[in-house]
Amino acid sequence: MVVEKMNGLKGKSIRSNSKVARQHGASLLEGIAYLGIAAIVVMGAISLLTGAFGSAKSNQANEEVIGLRTAVRKLYMGQTYPTTGIPALLQTAKAAPGTLAADGTTLKNSWGGTVDIVGAGTGFTITYPSVPKDVCVSMLSGANGWTSIKGNANAAVTTFPVTAANATTQCSADDNSIVYTSS
Repeated sequence: MVVEKMNGLKGKSIRSNSKVARQHGASLLEGIAYLGIAAIVVMGAISLLTGAFGSAKSNQANEEVIGLRTAVRKLYMGQTYPTTGIPALLQTAKAAPGTLAADGTTLKNSWGGTVDIVGAGTGFTITYPSVPKDVCVSMLSGANGWTSIKGNANAAVTTFPVTAANATTQCSADDNSIVYTSS
C-alpha cells in the first residue's frame, strides 16, 4: 500500500495501516443487528410481564371468591342464608374483600362485573362475571372446597380439582361468568 505524506503533518501519514486504528464506530449492519436484538429482548420482557399480570389477576380473583365464601359463612354461621342483600350486608359488616369495588349495595370485580351472592336455605351461590378466558380456566382448575362450579351456564362440575380440559370447555367465551355453589 502506498502512503502519501502531506506537508504540515510533520512526516505523519494521512492513513494508518492498522485496521484497529481505522475502525471508528459500528457499521450500518452492526447497528441494525443491535437494534434487532434489543427489540427481541423488549418483546420477550413484555410477553413475560403480560403473563405475570394475567397470573396475578387470576390469583386475585381466586382470593376474592374464597374471601367472599369465608365472609358469608362467618356472617351467617348457624343461620339460613337470605335470598337478597348479601353483598350490601358484607359491605356494612366490612367483611367484603378490599380488592372488590364496593358502592354500598353491589360489589364489582377487576373487569367491571357485578359479583352477585344469593342465598338458598342452607347454601348460597356466588356469581363472578366478566372473567377473561385465561383467568377463568385458571380459576376453575384451581378451585376447591365448593359444592359445585359452573362456567357460562354449562353443566355443573362437582369433582375437584377440575381438569384443564373441563375448565377450558367451561370457559369457552372471551367474557365468562362463573357460578360457585357452597353449602
